[in-house]
Amino acid sequence: MTTTAPVRWGILATGSIADKFAADLALVPDNELAAVGSRRLEAAQQFAARHGAARAHGSYEELVNDPGVDVIYVATPHGRHLLDVRPCFEAGKNVLCEKALTLNADDSAALVADARRHGVFFAEAMWARTNPNVRRLREIVAAGAIGDVRQVRAELGFVAPTDKARLWDPALGASALLDVGIYPLSFVHMLLGEPETIAAAGVLSDQGIDISGGATLTYASGAVASIAWTQVAQGDNTAVVAGPAGSIQVPGRFHEPHGFTLVRGDERETTELPVTGRGYAHEIEEVAACLRAGLTESPLLPLDETVSIQRQMDEILRQVGVAAR
Repeated sequence: MTTTAPVRWGILATGSIADKFAADLALVPDNELAAVGSRRLEAAQQFAARHGAARAHGSYEELVNDPGVDVIYVATPHGRHLLDVRPCFEAGKNVLCEKALTLNADDSAALVADARRHGVFFAEAMWARTNPNVRRLREIVAAGAIGDVRQVRAELGFVAPTDKARLWDPALGASALLDVGIYPLSFVHMLLGEPETIAAAGVLSDQGIDISGGATLTYASGAVASIAWTQVAQGDNTAVVAGPAGSIQVPGRFHEPHGFTLVRGDERETTELPVTGRGYAHEIEEVAACLRAGLTESPLLPLDETVSIQRQMDEILRQVGVAAR
């Protein structure tokens, strides 16, 4: 890509997350919505009218083969990602894929290998990693503001609508861990890296999906992390990072923060960095910067970490009692 031409985005699927992404895309200079694809032409046309897309395609295949698209945002449920991402690679398209990347680590590793073989850009849309406040928090921790991190706690919960099939149907990949638990797990991984041990427990629905759970993770450094997730209760959705010299408190919802507070004794210092739109704009900026630099992987959205976190989720789900998928 040239450094001056707009990045031309295609959006694959037209659900609620695609609407939010498209709204933020309009806020990012030098990026444009070139096309949208749906399995129903009418849905694609309606989406294109709402968001100003130049072209509406009545199939995913047509979108994937649109020569006027540089990168495709895959917005289908994670149970479909393996099926929907591979044709993008085969058409030479760069891809930003919604989280969770797939239903299990082996499939995620296979997609990563496919992307590398085709030489195209690929990333999981873990937008929390690109949030300016999350990035600044990581910098402060790395600079030793609270000393070596010894404890991290993060939890995220909401009440899932009963009529939203993707959140309840095992055939669609429903899992509270894959949907929201991935955020606290990714947060602790950003700060502590690979765990040595994981101990998890949870509650399953009548159909065998995890609807609530928690896990304790330990690390070679001596640190410990505690995470919790649920789709049947409203939690405080906060996070705390603690060390011998102080702590960093992140208010709810911690994965899309507009600020955080560094606490050292009686001193409190609050950082508040502006967030564009809902926050998806920052992952759009990151992908565009990588494409313009000729990168096939993002340092903020590292593929190897994506696969590692997926393996941790596999282990957590195994311990909770969810059947392998």
